[in-house]
Amino acid sequence: MRILPTPDDLARLFALKYGDPATTGPNPRRRLRHNYFLPADWYEATVANAVTQGCDWLDVGGGSSPFPDNPKLAEQLAARAGRFVGVDPSANVFDNPYTREKHQAFIEDYTAPAPFDLATLRMVAEHVTDPAAVIGALARLLRPGGRAIIFTVDLWSPITVVSRAVPFDLHHPVKKFLWGGEEKDTFPTAYRMNTRRKLKKLFARDGFREAEFAWVDDCSALSRFPRLNTLELLARTALRKVAMRYPECNLLGVYERL
Repeated sequence: MRILPTPDDLARLFALKYGDPATTGPNPRRRLRHNYFLPADWYEATVANAVTQGCDWLDVGGGSSPFPDNPKLAEQLAARAGRFVGVDPSANVFDNPYTREKHQAFIEDYTAPAPFDLATLRMVAEHVTDPAAVIGALARLLRPGGRAIIFTVDLWSPITVVSRAVPFDLHHPVKKFLWGGEEKDTFPTAYRMNTRRKLKKLFARDGFREAEFAWVDDCSALSRFPRLNTLELLARTALRKVAMRYPECNLLGVYERL
């Protein structure tokens, strides 16, 4: 069953998250005019398709919310899931109002009494220093046929390339200027599983297959500056017309345990 979102899925997600397109804020309206949805919208719509009634869901590294910018969807899916467990090495996990079990631990050290149907990792992979241990844990924690959804930055996107060159002490000030956010939500990066090829290879070693994959264009770098953001969106449209991918993108992969 396909779980990457269709245009209809994205339209429903937009209505839930941003409200009526005619009256929502200027940034969502601008994106919609250009038929563009944020990478986070794609991820959230994918997880919405994957969380079936009564399924057992493991959210890895999600901190205080599986969807920080979409509390309505977080509440809906938490109610839909049978078991919803959050595992995160940060104490932020205890601030999560949606998970029914909260464990402050690395996923490699976490054990569960029964396997899960779904594991989600939102912007976690770029921080992983031992990919083999993390994917080995997912193989142990997911039942056969279970899925892991990985949403992360692309290693060769311009912002990631710059991030790798900039000292970590400067990450939060730059991040805050472009997107906002709190310093407690900025963590060291490793980028050891941030290409499609690397993800596919790592998951295959532990008995997973790549079920679905998408490079998701990220035109949010200049979203705080309307005119510049419009140029981003126009550039993306022009590139798509000649079948080229926008250079700034995220990876969204679905891996099924065999």
